[in-house]
Amino acid sequence: MTAVDHPPAPWSGRDDGPGPAHLRWHSAISPFTPGIPPGASVLVGFRSDEGVRRNKGRTGAAAGPAALRQALSSMALPRPARVMDAGDVTVEDGDLESGQRRLGAVVTELLDGGHFVTVLAGGHEVAYASYLGIASAAAVAHGARLGVLNLDAHFDLRADPTPSSGTPFRQMAEDEAAAGRVLNYAVLGISQPSNTVALFDTAAALGVRYRLDEDCTAVDMTGVRGFVEEFLATVDVVYLTIDLDVLPAPVAPGVSAPAAYGVPLEVIERVCDLVASSGKLALLDVAELNPELDIDHRTARTAARLIHRIVTRRDGRLD
Repeated sequence: MTAVDHPPAPWSGRDDGPGPAHLRWHSAISPFTPGIPPGASVLVGFRSDEGVRRNKGRTGAAAGPAALRQALSSMALPRPARVMDAGDVTVEDGDLESGQRRLGAVVTELLDGGHFVTVLAGGHEVAYASYLGIASAAAVAHGARLGVLNLDAHFDLRADPTPSSGTPFRQMAEDEAAAGRVLNYAVLGISQPSNTVALFDTAAALGVRYRLDEDCTAVDMTGVRGFVEEFLATVDVVYLTIDLDVLPAPVAPGVSAPAAYGVPLEVIERVCDLVASSGKLALLDVAELNPELDIDHRTARTAARLIHRIVTRRDGRLD
């Protein structure tokens, strides 16, 4: 397997006793070992906030993977699971592009090994690295239709010459076009005041489907469900990326750009359920957690709950 920069550290957490009746993430998880049988849920971290720095945001997301592991560690698992930790890829000396390529290689190998992959980030520049990984995986290389679903207040379609946390989906679209394909990209939670007319025009030109945050309330759940189901019907393999700034600021204060409006957590949970139960979800990443800006670990705990929910509900079971 492509080497990570940091092997997984030991997990620890609340311990109420031995056996499956007291099972928690920290007691179930083990270091990833290459060559294990398919079907594990594997975590890999991406310690980076270089993309956020380039995008003129508030840095600190490089500490996100450690905070997410800590928030997951004491969560109770409903039954035994094969959950594993592959360690972290780290962006150093501003070399974002190298870090993205290295993470992509790790993701490809895990996917080709038949595992479900969750990337703990890091700024949303992780999205391009995740895309590199799944776009090179055997299933997509052999013709499976890839779909990218982004839960986010922002399109992240900037045409800046220097890649950042604001450019990953534009980069994906360019790569897909170079391969003779069209990027199947949908975004749920777009904040109109946070996206310029130029970005909406770019989204239209690229055929991006989106739903505004104001149309993603619990009252609008039928429309949200329809949006997600229509997207799922067009793809064979799903990469789900969650930028935590899609959530309201009181729920997720620990991000570079907290949302003044945001999509309610209960709606995001329902969307995650739909995708996880579709049988098409291969790759998840969670981005933009900045522990330095968090309040009472609120954002980390919310993000960990979403990861826990997706891993435990994927295909309606635990591996």
